[in-house]
Amino acid sequence: MSSVTATRTPNSVTSSRRGGNTGLWLVMLAQLMLVLDATVVNVALPHIATDLHFSRSDLSWVLNGYAVAFGGLLLLGGRIGDVVGRRRTFLIGVAAFTAFSLLGGLATSPTLLVVARAFQGLGAAFAAPSVLALITTNAPDEGSRNRALALFSAIASMGGAIGLILGGVLTDTANWRWTLFINVPIGLLVLVAVPRLVGETPRRPGRFDVVGAVAATGGAVAIVWALIQAPDYGWFSTRTIGSLAIGAALIALLAFTERRVAHPLLRPQLLRSPSRVGALAAMAATYGGMLAMFFLMVQYLEDQLHFTPLVTGLAFLPMPLSIFAMSRIIPRLVERVGAARLVIVGAALRVIAFLPLTQLNPQTNFALVAAALVATGISAGMTFMPLTTLALRNVEPEHAGAASGLFQTMQQLGGAVGLAIVASTFAAFAVPGDFTIGGRAGFWAATILSALALAAVMGPAMRRQREA
Repeated sequence: MSSVTATRTPNSVTSSRRGGNTGLWLVMLAQLMLVLDATVVNVALPHIATDLHFSRSDLSWVLNGYAVAFGGLLLLGGRIGDVVGRRRTFLIGVAAFTAFSLLGGLATSPTLLVVARAFQGLGAAFAAPSVLALITTNAPDEGSRNRALALFSAIASMGGAIGLILGGVLTDTANWRWTLFINVPIGLLVLVAVPRLVGETPRRPGRFDVVGAVAATGGAVAIVWALIQAPDYGWFSTRTIGSLAIGAALIALLAFTERRVAHPLLRPQLLRSPSRVGALAAMAATYGGMLAMFFLMVQYLEDQLHFTPLVTGLAFLPMPLSIFAMSRIIPRLVERVGAARLVIVGAALRVIAFLPLTQLNPQTNFALVAAALVATGISAGMTFMPLTTLALRNVEPEHAGAASGLFQTMQQLGGAVGLAIVASTFAAFAVPGDFTIGGRAGFWAATILSALALAAVMGPAMRRQREA
Protein backbone atom coordinates (compact mmCIF):
# COMPACT_ATOMS: atom_id res chain seq x y z
CA MET A 1 0.00 0.00 0.00
CA SER A 2 1.36 3.42 -0.83
CA SER A 3 2.20 5.86 1.94
CA VAL A 4 -0.45 8.42 2.91
CA THR A 5 0.32 12.06 2.35
CA ALA A 6 -1.25 15.26 3.55
CA THR A 7 -2.81 15.90 0.16
CA ARG A 8 -3.92 13.72 -2.70
CA THR A 9 -0.85 13.01 -4.85
CA PRO A 10 -0.82 12.89 -8.67
CA ASN A 11 -0.16 9.15 -8.52
CA SER A 12 -3.18 8.54 -6.31
CA VAL A 13 -5.38 10.60 -8.63
CA THR A 14 -4.10 8.62 -11.63
CA SER A 15 -4.72 5.38 -9.75
CA SER A 16 -8.26 6.43 -8.94
CA ARG A 17 -8.99 7.42 -12.54
CA ARG A 18 -7.42 4.29 -13.95
CA GLY A 19 -9.52 2.15 -11.61
CA GLY A 20 -12.65 4.01 -12.64
CA ASN A 21 -15.87 2.23 -11.80
CA THR A 22 -14.03 -1.04 -11.11
CA GLY A 23 -12.55 0.33 -7.90
CA LEU A 24 -15.90 1.77 -6.83
CA TRP A 25 -17.67 -1.52 -7.49
CA LEU A 26 -15.08 -3.42 -5.43
CA VAL A 27 -15.54 -1.02 -2.53
CA MET A 28 -19.30 -1.44 -2.85
CA LEU A 29 -18.83 -5.23 -2.94
CA ALA A 30 -17.01 -4.99 0.37
CA GLN A 31 -19.84 -2.84 1.75
CA LEU A 32 -22.35 -5.45 0.63
CA MET A 33 -20.31 -8.13 2.40
CA LEU A 34 -20.36 -6.10 5.63
CA VAL A 35 -24.12 -5.54 5.42
CA LEU A 36 -24.85 -9.17 4.52
CA ASP A 37 -23.21 -10.37 7.69
CA ALA A 38 -25.89 -8.77 9.83
CA THR A 39 -28.36 -11.40 8.56
CA VAL A 40 -26.55 -14.09 6.55
CA VAL A 41 -26.35 -16.38 9.62
CA ASN A 42 -29.99 -15.71 10.53
CA VAL A 43 -31.43 -18.61 8.53
CA ALA A 44 -28.68 -20.86 9.92
CA LEU A 45 -29.43 -20.10 13.59
CA PRO A 46 -31.31 -23.37 14.28
CA HIS A 47 -28.37 -25.35 12.86
CA ILE A 48 -25.83 -23.27 14.80
CA ALA A 49 -27.79 -23.81 18.02
CA THR A 50 -27.79 -27.58 17.47
CA ASP A 51 -24.13 -27.89 16.48
CA LEU A 52 -22.65 -25.61 19.15
CA HIS A 53 -25.29 -26.13 21.89
CA PHE A 54 -26.44 -22.52 22.24
CA SER A 55 -29.13 -21.72 24.78
CA ARG A 56 -32.28 -20.01 23.45
CA SER A 57 -31.50 -16.68 25.13
CA ASP A 58 -27.82 -16.64 24.09
CA LEU A 59 -28.46 -17.48 20.42
CA SER A 60 -29.33 -13.89 19.49
CA TRP A 61 -25.76 -12.90 20.39
CA VAL A 62 -24.65 -14.53 17.13
CA LEU A 63 -26.43 -11.57 15.50
CA ASN A 64 -26.02 -8.95 18.20
CA GLY A 65 -22.33 -9.63 18.90
CA TYR A 66 -21.67 -8.42 15.38
CA ALA A 67 -24.18 -5.56 15.44
CA VAL A 68 -23.07 -4.13 18.80
CA ALA A 69 -19.35 -4.13 17.96
CA PHE A 70 -20.12 -2.75 14.49
CA GLY A 71 -22.33 0.03 15.80
CA GLY A 72 -20.35 0.79 18.94
CA LEU A 73 -17.04 1.31 17.11
CA LEU A 74 -18.28 2.98 13.93
CA LEU A 75 -17.62 6.48 15.24
CA LEU A 76 -14.06 5.52 16.09
CA GLY A 77 -13.68 3.92 12.66
CA GLY A 78 -14.89 7.10 10.98
CA ARG A 79 -12.46 9.22 13.02
CA ILE A 80 -9.51 6.92 12.29
CA GLY A 81 -10.33 7.14 8.60
CA ASP A 82 -10.21 10.93 8.76
CA VAL A 83 -6.81 10.91 10.50
CA VAL A 84 -4.85 8.08 8.85
CA GLY A 85 -6.57 7.95 5.46
CA ARG A 86 -9.84 6.36 4.45
CA ARG A 87 -8.44 3.80 2.04
CA ARG A 88 -5.90 2.59 4.58
CA THR A 89 -8.52 2.30 7.33
CA PHE A 90 -10.90 0.56 4.93
CA LEU A 91 -8.28 -2.07 4.07
CA ILE A 92 -7.36 -2.65 7.72
CA GLY A 93 -11.02 -3.21 8.50
CA VAL A 94 -11.53 -5.60 5.58
CA ALA A 95 -8.43 -7.58 6.63
CA ALA A 96 -9.74 -7.99 10.20
CA PHE A 97 -13.22 -8.84 8.97
CA THR A 98 -11.84 -11.52 6.62
CA ALA A 99 -9.60 -13.11 9.26
CA PHE A 100 -12.34 -13.37 11.87
CA SER A 101 -14.83 -14.66 9.30
CA LEU A 102 -12.47 -17.60 8.87
CA LEU A 103 -12.16 -18.03 12.65
CA GLY A 104 -15.94 -17.91 13.08
CA GLY A 105 -16.42 -20.56 10.43
CA LEU A 106 -14.01 -22.81 12.34
CA ALA A 107 -15.61 -22.13 15.75
CA THR A 108 -16.17 -25.13 18.01
CA SER A 109 -17.97 -23.42 20.91
CA PRO A 110 -20.58 -20.69 21.44
CA THR A 111 -18.00 -18.40 23.07
CA LEU A 112 -15.56 -18.67 20.18
CA LEU A 113 -18.28 -17.95 17.60
CA VAL A 114 -19.62 -14.90 19.46
CA VAL A 115 -16.08 -13.53 19.95
CA ALA A 116 -15.33 -14.03 16.26
CA ARG A 117 -18.58 -12.28 15.34
CA ALA A 118 -17.69 -9.36 17.62
CA PHE A 119 -14.26 -8.98 15.97
CA GLN A 120 -15.94 -9.19 12.56
CA GLY A 121 -18.02 -6.23 13.75
CA LEU A 122 -14.83 -4.39 14.74
CA GLY A 123 -13.42 -4.88 11.24
CA ALA A 124 -16.71 -3.72 9.71
CA ALA A 125 -16.67 -0.62 11.93
CA PHE A 126 -13.28 0.37 10.53
CA ALA A 127 -14.17 -0.35 6.90
CA ALA A 128 -17.75 0.90 6.53
CA PRO A 129 -17.43 4.65 7.33
CA SER A 130 -14.74 5.03 4.67
CA VAL A 131 -17.12 3.78 1.96
CA LEU A 132 -19.75 6.44 2.55
CA ALA A 133 -17.15 9.15 3.19
CA LEU A 134 -15.50 8.50 -0.17
CA ILE A 135 -18.88 8.78 -1.90
CA THR A 136 -19.82 12.06 -0.23
CA THR A 137 -16.44 13.74 -0.80
CA ASN A 138 -15.79 12.65 -4.40
CA ALA A 139 -19.13 13.12 -6.18
CA PRO A 140 -18.72 15.98 -8.71
CA ASP A 141 -22.28 17.32 -8.39
CA GLU A 142 -25.57 16.83 -6.55
CA GLY A 143 -27.03 14.50 -9.18
CA SER A 144 -23.95 12.25 -9.15
CA ARG A 145 -23.97 12.28 -5.37
CA ASN A 146 -27.64 11.23 -5.27
CA ARG A 147 -27.01 8.38 -7.72
CA ALA A 148 -24.03 7.16 -5.71
CA LEU A 149 -26.03 7.40 -2.48
CA ALA A 150 -28.88 5.49 -4.14
CA LEU A 151 -26.47 2.64 -4.94
CA PHE A 152 -25.09 2.71 -1.42
CA SER A 153 -28.60 2.84 0.06
CA ALA A 154 -29.77 -0.03 -2.16
CA ILE A 155 -26.91 -2.12 -0.78
CA ALA A 156 -27.76 -1.06 2.78
CA SER A 157 -31.45 -1.86 2.43
CA MET A 158 -31.17 -4.92 0.15
CA GLY A 159 -28.24 -6.45 2.01
CA GLY A 160 -30.28 -7.80 4.89
CA ALA A 161 -32.74 -9.62 2.63
CA ILE A 162 -29.98 -10.85 0.29
CA GLY A 163 -28.14 -12.16 3.34
CA LEU A 164 -31.16 -14.28 4.25
CA ILE A 165 -31.32 -15.72 0.74
CA LEU A 166 -27.58 -16.42 0.58
CA GLY A 167 -27.65 -17.90 4.08
CA GLY A 168 -30.42 -20.27 3.09
CA VAL A 169 -28.58 -21.40 -0.05
CA LEU A 170 -25.29 -21.99 1.79
CA THR A 171 -26.88 -23.72 4.77
CA ASP A 172 -28.90 -26.10 2.59
CA THR A 173 -26.24 -26.88 -0.01
CA ALA A 174 -23.22 -26.98 2.32
CA ASN A 175 -23.56 -26.11 6.03
CA TRP A 176 -23.87 -23.07 8.27
CA ARG A 177 -20.09 -22.54 8.45
CA TRP A 178 -20.08 -21.44 4.81
CA THR A 179 -22.16 -18.40 5.74
CA LEU A 180 -18.87 -17.16 7.24
CA PHE A 181 -16.34 -18.84 4.93
CA ILE A 182 -17.89 -17.08 1.91
CA ASN A 183 -16.40 -13.79 3.13
CA VAL A 184 -12.81 -15.01 2.83
CA PRO A 185 -12.38 -15.03 -0.99
CA ILE A 186 -14.31 -11.75 -1.31
CA GLY A 187 -12.16 -10.10 1.34
CA LEU A 188 -8.94 -11.30 -0.28
CA LEU A 189 -10.05 -9.99 -3.68
CA VAL A 190 -10.76 -6.55 -2.18
CA LEU A 191 -7.44 -6.49 -0.30
CA VAL A 192 -5.47 -7.27 -3.46
CA ALA A 193 -7.33 -5.06 -5.95
CA VAL A 194 -8.44 -1.92 -4.09
CA PRO A 195 -4.92 -0.53 -3.39
CA ARG A 196 -4.29 -0.62 -7.15
CA LEU A 197 -7.59 0.88 -8.25
CA VAL A 198 -8.63 3.37 -5.55
CA GLY A 199 -6.60 6.43 -4.56
CA GLU A 200 -5.92 7.40 -0.95
CA THR A 201 -7.62 10.40 0.66
CA PRO A 202 -5.83 13.25 2.47
CA ARG A 203 -5.01 12.80 6.13
CA ARG A 204 -6.35 15.26 8.69
CA PRO A 205 -4.34 15.54 11.91
CA GLY A 206 -5.96 14.92 15.26
CA ARG A 207 -6.13 12.66 18.30
CA PHE A 208 -8.34 9.67 18.93
CA ASP A 209 -11.12 9.94 21.49
CA VAL A 210 -10.48 6.66 23.32
CA VAL A 211 -12.79 7.52 26.23
CA GLY A 212 -15.63 8.23 23.81
CA ALA A 213 -15.06 4.94 21.98
CA VAL A 214 -15.07 2.93 25.23
CA ALA A 215 -18.18 4.74 26.51
CA ALA A 216 -20.11 4.30 23.25
CA THR A 217 -19.30 0.61 22.88
CA GLY A 218 -19.68 -0.24 26.57
CA GLY A 219 -22.99 1.60 26.82
CA ALA A 220 -24.35 -0.21 23.77
CA VAL A 221 -23.25 -3.63 25.04
CA ALA A 222 -24.75 -3.06 28.50
CA ILE A 223 -28.13 -1.89 27.17
CA VAL A 224 -28.44 -4.65 24.55
CA TRP A 225 -27.36 -7.32 27.06
CA ALA A 226 -30.00 -6.12 29.55
CA LEU A 227 -32.76 -6.22 26.93
CA ILE A 228 -31.81 -9.69 25.70
CA GLN A 229 -31.46 -11.23 29.18
CA ALA A 230 -34.53 -9.54 30.71
CA PRO A 231 -36.98 -12.39 29.91
CA ASP A 232 -34.72 -14.87 31.76
CA TYR A 233 -33.84 -12.74 34.79
CA GLY A 234 -36.90 -10.47 34.95
CA TRP A 235 -37.40 -6.90 33.79
CA PHE A 236 -37.14 -5.57 37.35
CA SER A 237 -34.31 -7.81 38.51
CA THR A 238 -31.12 -6.34 39.93
CA ARG A 239 -29.18 -7.71 36.97
CA THR A 240 -31.42 -6.07 34.36
CA ILE A 241 -31.81 -2.71 36.07
CA GLY A 242 -28.11 -2.61 36.96
CA SER A 243 -27.06 -3.29 33.37
CA LEU A 244 -29.42 -0.60 32.06
CA ALA A 245 -28.06 1.84 34.65
CA ILE A 246 -24.48 1.09 33.60
CA GLY A 247 -25.40 1.58 29.96
CA ALA A 248 -27.12 4.90 30.71
CA ALA A 249 -24.13 6.07 32.77
CA LEU A 250 -21.72 5.27 29.94
CA ILE A 251 -23.89 7.09 27.40
CA ALA A 252 -23.97 10.10 29.78
CA LEU A 253 -20.17 9.89 30.01
CA LEU A 254 -20.03 9.92 26.21
CA ALA A 255 -22.19 13.06 26.06
CA PHE A 256 -20.06 14.76 28.76
CA THR A 257 -16.75 13.83 27.11
CA GLU A 258 -17.65 14.84 23.58
CA ARG A 259 -18.29 18.46 24.60
CA ARG A 260 -14.87 18.84 26.16
CA VAL A 261 -12.29 16.99 24.06
CA ALA A 262 -10.46 18.73 21.22
CA HIS A 263 -11.18 15.99 18.68
CA PRO A 264 -14.49 14.38 19.68
CA LEU A 265 -15.63 11.06 18.35
CA LEU A 266 -19.17 12.44 18.10
CA ARG A 267 -19.16 16.06 17.01
CA PRO A 268 -21.92 17.91 18.93
CA GLN A 269 -22.37 20.25 15.94
CA LEU A 270 -23.75 17.36 13.91
CA LEU A 271 -26.69 17.10 16.30
CA ARG A 272 -27.75 20.74 16.08
CA SER A 273 -29.87 20.15 12.97
CA PRO A 274 -33.40 18.90 13.82
CA SER A 275 -33.65 17.38 10.36
CA ARG A 276 -30.45 15.37 10.87
CA VAL A 277 -31.46 14.25 14.36
CA GLY A 278 -34.84 13.13 13.05
CA ALA A 279 -33.19 11.22 10.21
CA LEU A 280 -30.79 9.48 12.62
CA ALA A 281 -33.62 8.48 14.96
CA ALA A 282 -35.74 7.32 12.04
CA MET A 283 -32.88 5.19 10.68
CA ALA A 284 -32.35 3.55 14.09
CA ALA A 285 -36.03 2.66 14.45
CA THR A 286 -36.35 1.62 10.80
CA TYR A 287 -33.41 -0.77 10.84
CA GLY A 288 -34.40 -2.11 14.25
CA GLY A 289 -37.87 -2.94 13.00
CA MET A 290 -36.57 -4.58 9.82
CA LEU A 291 -33.95 -6.76 11.55
CA ALA A 292 -36.58 -7.79 14.07
CA MET A 293 -38.97 -8.71 11.25
CA PHE A 294 -36.25 -10.87 9.65
CA PHE A 295 -35.58 -12.61 12.99
CA LEU A 296 -39.24 -13.41 13.56
CA MET A 297 -40.10 -14.27 9.97
CA VAL A 298 -37.31 -16.84 9.70
CA GLN A 299 -38.64 -18.66 12.75
CA TYR A 300 -42.22 -18.47 11.45
CA LEU A 301 -41.28 -19.92 8.08
CA GLU A 302 -39.03 -22.67 9.46
CA ASP A 303 -40.83 -23.59 12.71
CA GLN A 304 -44.46 -22.92 11.80
CA LEU A 305 -44.51 -23.60 8.04
CA HIS A 306 -41.60 -26.11 8.12
CA PHE A 307 -39.73 -24.49 5.23
CA THR A 308 -36.17 -25.63 4.58
CA PRO A 309 -33.42 -22.98 4.96
CA LEU A 310 -33.19 -22.68 1.16
CA VAL A 311 -36.94 -22.15 0.71
CA THR A 312 -36.93 -19.74 3.67
CA GLY A 313 -34.20 -17.69 2.04
CA LEU A 314 -35.99 -17.66 -1.30
CA ALA A 315 -39.20 -16.55 0.42
CA PHE A 316 -37.49 -13.22 1.09
CA LEU A 317 -36.70 -12.70 -2.62
CA PRO A 318 -39.57 -10.21 -3.16
CA MET A 319 -37.88 -7.77 -0.79
CA PRO A 320 -34.55 -7.17 -2.58
CA LEU A 321 -36.33 -7.16 -5.96
CA SER A 322 -38.73 -4.44 -4.86
CA ILE A 323 -35.89 -2.47 -3.19
CA PHE A 324 -33.83 -2.66 -6.38
CA ALA A 325 -36.78 -1.48 -8.46
CA MET A 326 -37.31 1.49 -6.15
CA SER A 327 -33.60 2.39 -6.15
CA ARG A 328 -33.84 3.14 -9.88
CA ILE A 329 -36.37 5.92 -9.45
CA ILE A 330 -35.78 7.28 -5.95
CA PRO A 331 -32.93 9.70 -6.89
CA ARG A 332 -35.25 11.49 -9.32
CA LEU A 333 -38.08 11.52 -6.78
CA VAL A 334 -35.81 13.05 -4.14
CA GLU A 335 -35.05 15.94 -6.51
CA ARG A 336 -38.73 16.46 -7.38
CA VAL A 337 -40.60 15.65 -4.17
CA GLY A 338 -38.02 16.05 -1.41
CA ALA A 339 -36.35 13.52 0.86
CA ALA A 340 -38.52 14.15 3.94
CA ARG A 341 -41.82 13.51 2.14
CA LEU A 342 -40.54 10.24 0.70
CA VAL A 343 -39.41 9.06 4.12
CA ILE A 344 -42.82 9.86 5.62
CA VAL A 345 -44.67 7.92 2.92
CA GLY A 346 -42.22 5.00 3.14
CA ALA A 347 -42.40 4.80 6.93
CA ALA A 348 -46.21 4.86 6.85
CA LEU A 349 -46.23 2.07 4.25
CA ARG A 350 -43.96 -0.05 6.46
CA VAL A 351 -46.35 0.29 9.42
CA ILE A 352 -49.20 -0.81 7.15
CA ALA A 353 -47.12 -3.76 5.89
CA PHE A 354 -46.29 -4.95 9.42
CA LEU A 355 -49.84 -4.81 10.78
CA PRO A 356 -51.08 -8.02 9.05
CA LEU A 357 -48.07 -9.89 10.51
CA THR A 358 -49.39 -9.17 14.01
CA GLN A 359 -52.32 -11.50 13.19
CA LEU A 360 -50.37 -14.51 11.92
CA ASN A 361 -51.78 -17.93 12.73
CA PRO A 362 -51.24 -21.50 11.44
CA GLN A 363 -53.93 -20.96 8.76
CA THR A 364 -52.47 -17.71 7.37
CA ASN A 365 -52.09 -17.79 3.59
CA PHE A 366 -48.48 -17.32 2.50
CA ALA A 367 -49.69 -14.82 -0.12
CA LEU A 368 -50.37 -12.39 2.75
CA VAL A 369 -46.82 -12.86 4.02
CA ALA A 370 -45.40 -12.34 0.52
CA ALA A 371 -47.44 -9.14 0.09
CA ALA A 372 -46.10 -7.85 3.40
CA LEU A 373 -42.53 -8.59 2.27
CA VAL A 374 -43.06 -6.74 -1.03
CA ALA A 375 -44.55 -3.73 0.76
CA THR A 376 -41.67 -3.76 3.25
CA GLY A 377 -39.19 -3.80 0.37
CA ILE A 378 -40.89 -0.87 -1.34
CA SER A 379 -40.94 1.11 1.91
CA ALA A 380 -37.24 0.37 2.51
CA GLY A 381 -36.40 1.54 -1.00
CA MET A 382 -38.34 4.74 -0.36
CA THR A 383 -36.66 5.55 2.95
CA PHE A 384 -33.00 4.45 3.07
CA MET A 385 -31.56 6.75 0.40
CA PRO A 386 -33.62 9.82 1.45
CA LEU A 387 -32.64 9.26 5.10
CA THR A 388 -29.00 9.13 4.02
CA THR A 389 -29.48 12.40 2.15
CA LEU A 390 -31.10 14.08 5.17
CA ALA A 391 -28.40 12.85 7.56
CA LEU A 392 -25.47 14.03 5.40
CA ARG A 393 -26.96 17.25 4.04
CA ASN A 394 -24.78 20.36 4.63
CA VAL A 395 -21.95 18.38 6.25
CA GLU A 396 -18.49 19.84 5.56
CA PRO A 397 -16.14 17.49 3.64
CA GLU A 398 -13.68 17.37 6.55
CA HIS A 399 -16.42 15.99 8.79
CA ALA A 400 -17.82 13.50 6.27
CA GLY A 401 -16.17 10.54 8.02
CA ALA A 402 -17.62 11.48 11.41
CA ALA A 403 -21.07 12.11 9.93
CA SER A 404 -21.17 8.86 7.99
CA GLY A 405 -19.90 6.98 11.04
CA LEU A 406 -22.67 8.54 13.14
CA PHE A 407 -25.32 7.60 10.57
CA GLN A 408 -24.19 3.99 10.34
CA THR A 409 -23.80 3.84 14.13
CA MET A 410 -27.47 4.70 14.53
CA GLN A 411 -28.33 2.09 11.91
CA GLN A 412 -26.36 -0.73 13.55
CA LEU A 413 -27.15 0.11 17.17
CA GLY A 414 -30.76 0.73 16.25
CA GLY A 415 -30.78 -2.73 14.69
CA ALA A 416 -29.20 -4.31 17.79
CA VAL A 417 -31.50 -2.55 20.26
CA GLY A 418 -34.60 -3.13 18.12
CA LEU A 419 -33.77 -6.80 17.72
CA ALA A 420 -33.13 -7.12 21.46
CA ILE A 421 -36.49 -5.52 22.29
CA VAL A 422 -38.42 -7.69 19.86
CA ALA A 423 -36.55 -10.89 20.76
CA SER A 424 -37.27 -10.21 24.46
CA THR A 425 -40.95 -9.57 23.71
CA PHE A 426 -41.13 -12.76 21.67
CA ALA A 427 -39.46 -14.78 24.44
CA ALA A 428 -41.70 -13.28 27.13
CA PHE A 429 -44.90 -14.43 25.35
CA ALA A 430 -43.53 -17.59 23.72
CA VAL A 431 -45.33 -20.90 24.15
CA PRO A 432 -43.22 -24.03 23.47
CA GLY A 433 -44.20 -25.60 20.16
CA ASP A 434 -46.37 -22.65 19.07
CA PHE A 435 -44.70 -19.71 17.31
CA THR A 436 -47.78 -17.61 16.74
CA ILE A 437 -48.48 -16.34 20.29
CA GLY A 438 -44.98 -15.01 20.91
CA GLY A 439 -44.60 -14.15 17.25
CA ARG A 440 -47.64 -11.89 17.18
CA ALA A 441 -46.33 -10.03 20.23
CA GLY A 442 -42.95 -9.68 18.56
CA PHE A 443 -44.48 -8.31 15.36
CA TRP A 444 -46.44 -5.77 17.41
CA ALA A 445 -43.14 -4.58 18.89
CA ALA A 446 -41.63 -4.34 15.38
CA THR A 447 -44.69 -2.36 14.22
CA ILE A 448 -44.28 0.08 17.11
CA LEU A 449 -40.63 0.59 16.15
CA SER A 450 -41.72 1.43 12.60
CA ALA A 451 -44.29 3.87 13.94
CA LEU A 452 -41.53 5.56 15.97
CA ALA A 453 -39.52 5.96 12.74
CA LEU A 454 -42.51 7.69 11.18
CA ALA A 455 -42.86 10.02 14.19
CA ALA A 456 -39.13 10.84 14.19
CA VAL A 457 -39.15 12.21 10.65
CA MET A 458 -42.59 13.85 10.86
CA GLY A 459 -41.56 16.05 13.80
CA PRO A 460 -38.91 18.11 11.95
CA ALA A 461 -41.06 18.19 8.79
CA MET A 462 -44.04 19.66 10.70
CA ARG A 463 -41.74 22.16 12.39
CA ARG A 464 -40.42 23.38 9.03
CA GLN A 465 -44.00 23.66 7.73
CA ARG A 466 -45.03 25.81 10.72
CA GLU A 467 -41.98 28.05 10.23
CA ALA A 468 -42.81 28.43 6.56
